[in-house]
Amino acid sequence: MAHYHKNKISGGAFARFHPLVNFTYFVFVFVFSMILNHPISQAVSLTCAVACGISVCGRKGIFFSLKYSLPVLLLTAIVNPAFSHAGVTILTYLPTGNPLTLESILYGISSGCMLATVLCWFMCFNEIITSDKFIYLFGRIVPALSLLLSMTLRFIPKLKVQIETVSEAQKCIGRDVSKGSVFRRMKNAITIFSIVITWSLENAIETADSMKSRGYGLKGRTAFSIYRFGERDKNMLIWLFSCGIYVMCGTITGAFGWRYFPNIAGFPLTSFTLSFHMVYFMMCITPVFINGMEVRRWKNIQSEI
Repeated sequence: MAHYHKNKISGGAFARFHPLVNFTYFVFVFVFSMILNHPISQAVSLTCAVACGISVCGRKGIFFSLKYSLPVLLLTAIVNPAFSHAGVTILTYLPTGNPLTLESILYGISSGCMLATVLCWFMCFNEIITSDKFIYLFGRIVPALSLLLSMTLRFIPKLKVQIETVSEAQKCIGRDVSKGSVFRRMKNAITIFSIVITWSLENAIETADSMKSRGYGLKGRTAFSIYRFGERDKNMLIWLFSCGIYVMCGTITGAFGWRYFPNIAGFPLTSFTLSFHMVYFMMCITPVFINGMEVRRWKNIQSEI
């Protein structure tokens, strides 16, 4: 049971595929989430991103992401109509005299939905594509850049943990940021911020020295790797590329076509165009399906004991 719980926290069965498979999946979902603005495809992207987040990171993780992504969605939906007045369907006029159009409101919602989706996907990416996987994929191609990106991806969660640790330590000696006057709170917060920044700089120097002493980036340097490209990785890669190419064909043929200006219009929905949305959904939901199959298999094993 403990072994399964550990795997679930670290991304489930999908995270145990070869790093090339994981990275290929996220390349497809990131690109398609940003270029497909059809309402159906955006609904598919957001739904699958949330479902994947729950499957990979748990409910607390996805709720933490939605706590920040949903306000971004709402803010974009509200701000865009205030500055963009294009569109032919005028609902009313603002106090400034500019028209408030239906097209600008829907475009703002669409933009906010895209941002929220990308944030959710990035949370899943950060959970599955660990630093060792990233260095494994790009360490020999661009060693300096791969190390920099790997450290950057790890920096935010480590910085959050360090801030909590320093805050608790400072609280024990009477430097709490939640008590006292405003000036005292600001002073304590600046002290904590200074400590965390000093720690981050020292940690970066120690990491650079450690990697340099190990010969990282030198020509001819070998590296140990636990990753092996097996038959299931090959089959999964074929599945992802098949879905990705099919969705690309739908993009080229205009099956995902949708516009907001000057008026709302899109490619007619037929069984042919819906097939592209269905394949896109099956590709995006792949990690949830694989992790769900593992949970079901584990429960069957438990029932047989």
